[in-house]
Amino acid sequence: MSAAYMRSLDLVTRVRGVRGAMVVVQSDGLVVAEQLMEGIKGSMVAALTASLAGRLHRAMVAAGLGPSQFWHLQCEQGSVLAVPAGDGLLMVAVTEPEVNVGLVRLELLRAAEAAALRFAR
Repeated sequence: MSAAYMRSLDLVTRVRGVRGAMVVVQSDGLVVAEQLMEGIKGSMVAALTASLAGRLHRAMVAAGLGPSQFWHLQCEQGSVLAVPAGDGLLMVAVTEPEVNVGLVRLELLRAAEAAALRFAR
């Protein structure tokens, strides 16, 4: 299982400006797999992302919009992006400020799909 996630993370980390990627359990923020540059505190990013994703999910459902499909938290020194990956997981990317957000989103979605397909086999 972990090798499938690592191959999926490779899709994301190949994008210029991505400093790291993770597979995170949405319910509790535990890291399932990660590829991070030095200096990134993966467990903290994972916990924050899982907490925000849960709150956003509840808010969007309550608003009648259905579950969220993409989250982008933009900060001064970069961004955190996440997409649901099935089975209660999130694909998360940590990026530099000048990253192509659309390309990262596309690769996160591809990685989530690839991980789901590999895990289902």
